[in-house]
Amino acid sequence: MGLELKRIVVTGIGILSPVGLNAGDFWNSLVSGKSGAAPITYFDTTDFATTFACELKNFKADDFIDRKSADRMDPYCQYGVISSEQAIKDSGLDLESIDRTRIGVIHGSGIGGMTTYDRQFRAYMERGPRRVSPFFIPMLIPDIAAGQISIRNGLMGPNYATSSACATSLHSVMDAFMILQMGLADYMLCGGSEATVTPMGVAGFNAAKALSTANDRPEKASRPYDIDRDGFVMGEGAGSLLLEPYESAVKRGAKIYAEVVGVAASADAYHLTAPHPEGIGACAAMNNAMKMAGITPDRIDYINTHGTSTPLGDVAEVSAIKKAFGEHAYKLNISSTKSMTGHLLGAAGVVESVACILALQNQVVPPTINCDNLDPQVDLDVTPNKPKERKIEYALNNGFGFGGHNGCVIFKKAPAA
Repeated sequence: MGLELKRIVVTGIGILSPVGLNAGDFWNSLVSGKSGAAPITYFDTTDFATTFACELKNFKADDFIDRKSADRMDPYCQYGVISSEQAIKDSGLDLESIDRTRIGVIHGSGIGGMTTYDRQFRAYMERGPRRVSPFFIPMLIPDIAAGQISIRNGLMGPNYATSSACATSLHSVMDAFMILQMGLADYMLCGGSEATVTPMGVAGFNAAKALSTANDRPEKASRPYDIDRDGFVMGEGAGSLLLEPYESAVKRGAKIYAEVVGVAASADAYHLTAPHPEGIGACAAMNNAMKMAGITPDRIDYINTHGTSTPLGDVAEVSAIKKAFGEHAYKLNISSTKSMTGHLLGAAGVVESVACILALQNQVVPPTINCDNLDPQVDLDVTPNKPKERKIEYALNNGFGFGGHNGCVIFKKAPAA
């Protein structure tokens, strides 16, 4: 007898973003077109080509977790722990009443503990190797957020991290979905976090010519699809989803936000940092996700694009969408919420999945802000500057990373109660 795959739904959301530290504030900021970009406050940017980013606003780790624990976590790990615990609470799942060997965690980071690396390298250079903290390695490595989430909550199911640059957290969602489909766990927490607004993080992306340098207008700098875009704006934060089988959610009376119906991954096999100019890998991911979902392209209503505001990436993704959707590409809405949040790197996919889920719930497409002069190569409805009400049954989320990694997840509007 073949394996019967389960239907998987989202029952919990957690999010820390530059435009909101919970799902409600995040959504309200998106539909009001609020930019999270501002001058960097974490360090002196005098010598930097880019002096702004999308930092978390009004965030204090000890508002959420105890100070001793926070001090032993890099900010990326703090963000991951907090968003995961938000998702658990939001789901209404009583951890005391379930078999904790059947709840797992997949939480990734594209880079890991960059703040810890910066601080410890300085300590080493200024005071020698004996001044390096014994917590340096555990705070640095990109899997430790998954470990901390598991340890703090006693979650003993599948536990690991994904790390595929800016596709990281979409791959987390994909893996969690498949683990649940196959019955290898009963519940999965999945997501990603990133905290790279550091001297080395900004210097490194500046050296790669990836960041916007519009220092005189940071709130206007992230401008996907606009002819004047000049690079992405670095963001930070985390997102987490609690996934479980549909039957489980119904049985325990959980709120169902959306159903996950299709996932896919692919590779460009083309270049370390540049996307394939024709979007071949991205197109394959979208096609395969729709195939898994059992739907034709005309069923997709909204795409939350990777849309980083880079000259090459935005156009390549539009090309991929037109290949995958044909004439229907001109009937759906796309938008890049990175125009407001900045680019959260490894956390981007799950944060934008939350945007898709809330778009399905509210039947509203969030806008692409700062789109004042549309690039002539972009001839789709990018939902410029204002949200748009429309019927949304299926929403698709794209995420692409350095190395040619592509991820795609499709969400369906929650089944009627």
